[in-house]
Amino acid sequence: MNETMIRSAALVPLPTAFGTFEAALTERGVCCLAFPTEPGAVARWLARHLPDAGVHTSDPRAGALAGELDAYLRGDLAEFRTPVDLAGTAFQVGVWRQLQAIPYGEVRSYADVARAIGRPSAVRAVGAANGANPVPVIVPCHRVIGSTGALTGFGAGIEWKQRLLATENPNRWARQLPLS
Repeated sequence: MNETMIRSAALVPLPTAFGTFEAALTERGVCCLAFPTEPGAVARWLARHLPDAGVHTSDPRAGALAGELDAYLRGDLAEFRTPVDLAGTAFQVGVWRQLQAIPYGEVRSYADVARAIGRPSAVRAVGAANGANPVPVIVPCHRVIGSTGALTGFGAGIEWKQRLLATENPNRWARQLPLS
């Protein structure tokens, strides 16, 4: 995202049956998404990445995004139609685009992602980029797991990661942990 071109962003709530998420939307798409367990995360992201943007609290696209997110969380949607507006380094954006190429219901290791972007020795950098993903769920960083098959780090907590994976592939990830 060319941050100097952004004049405004909307900070909007996204109510779902699984709690109220928050998102930031620019004229090009969703640029940040936060789980219900991360209050204030989107406002902090906006202050850091778009400090000069005028922030408002409504956007006509918010209802459609909330509907897509809710449908995804219920297992009724496999691919988001809402466009994303990614803000990051060229390396980060390359990793995030590769995450979007991981098919619904499948997982890859950090090493798999590093190989897919042509940087097989950049496994730790891929992990850092994965952790910096500002649009989780839509850019499916939850589909990246450890090389041993272990569920590793997730900003909103391993419980959410497991819930997302179980939504996509209940046969493999059937055990769902309760969300508090």
